[in-house]
Amino acid sequence: MTSYFAKIRSRLPMIWLTIVASLLSTAAIAQSPLFQPLFEVLTHPRCLNCHTKTEFPRQGDERRRHDQLVVRGEDNHGAPTLQCSACHQDSNVADDEVPGAPHWGLAPLSMAWEDLSPSQLCAALKDTGKNGNRSLEDLFRHMTEDELVLWGWNPGANRSTPPLSQSEFADALRLWVNAGGPC
Repeated sequence: MTSYFAKIRSRLPMIWLTIVASLLSTAAIAQSPLFQPLFEVLTHPRCLNCHTKTEFPRQGDERRRHDQLVVRGEDNHGAPTLQCSACHQDSNVADDEVPGAPHWGLAPLSMAWEDLSPSQLCAALKDTGKNGNRSLEDLFRHMTEDELVLWGWNPGANRSTPPLSQSEFADALRLWVNAGGPC
């Protein structure tokens, strides 16, 4: 009996290494290293405040409910009596209190990213039924050329910016798109 336990004990490090390697390879399949930097930007408040699953926008780094109790509305641009454009113009106002960019509004609910894991967000981005029928190249153009998206890197006073610069994000996005959008 002692020799049996000795054999098992001598093999334990190899067994644990096999288990850990298996777990790590599963995680790598579920979350591509190419997607990780994109996930960190896309889940920053500058993106999530408008890519919300709620019927109202959020604001600030703490992602609080919009101060004026604005609602999503049928077209994602507020209620008929209080459209986003009533306050949000094509650029930040002079004192930077009210942010602005062209076509200010919420992303459609199909594009809500709140509470999604990296693999879920990656899959949702590529799902043409959820992303506005955009190909990977269309997503690249949207995320690197759309003035509302670009506002996230120039949000005005007292607002943080995503963890990557806009050019770093574009480079990371290009790598991901060129690789076929691995999740």
